[in-house]
Amino acid sequence: MGVVLTARGYALGMSHTLARSLTLGVLATLAVAGAAHADQCKAIPDNGPMPAYLAPGSTFRGAVKVVIDGDSMCVARGAGPENLVEVRLADFHAPEFSQPGGPAAQKKLAALVLGREVVCKAGSRTHDRVAAQCTLNGRAIGSLMRQAGVTEGGNGTRRAAPVARPVQPQPFAGSPGWSYRNCREAREAGAAPLYRGQPGYGAHMDGDGDGIACEPYRGRR
Repeated sequence: MGVVLTARGYALGMSHTLARSLTLGVLATLAVAGAAHADQCKAIPDNGPMPAYLAPGSTFRGAVKVVIDGDSMCVARGAGPENLVEVRLADFHAPEFSQPGGPAAQKKLAALVLGREVVCKAGSRTHDRVAAQCTLNGRAIGSLMRQAGVTEGGNGTRRAAPVARPVQPQPFAGSPGWSYRNCREAREAGAAPLYRGQPGYGAHMDGDGDGIACEPYRGRR
């Protein structure tokens, strides 16, 4: 009986040891993951003024040291995290990292720019980042991402501009097919009434189709 209890106690002790080891392992993994996602780019303070060299319209350059997601990266203006500028691409809106396509967009941006020098033109501040137009070898990074097949998405997606309908040019006055746009225009020009075949006449102003447009209204007696 004593042997059985000892074995059971040993088994329980091993179970507790194994559980403790697994717990510590999970915590260590979470700590590493947290460190990997920690803010490494400190050039722009969380609270405080924007560095003068990042004023809107100013240009800065440096190697890309960190790619955060499909449209955010850190550009090194010097050594140390205090010189890492977190940039939000102003000309490309990738899907959020938690959305479909987000991780793939991050990988594509990293493949394009990580470790390479980019040139950026600063725009407005957005939290501890600066929105900027950035180029790689003279080519806009946003355009490079689209050419690589990355579909835009996320919360900042720009809405497509409405497609303008082509405007049909109005024929010059006196040219074949020319007519006044309406009777008001004809009357203001002193041309009403207009007769079929006469310059300026248009069937759209001849409601009863009698060949006379913009004729004076005769009320019933």
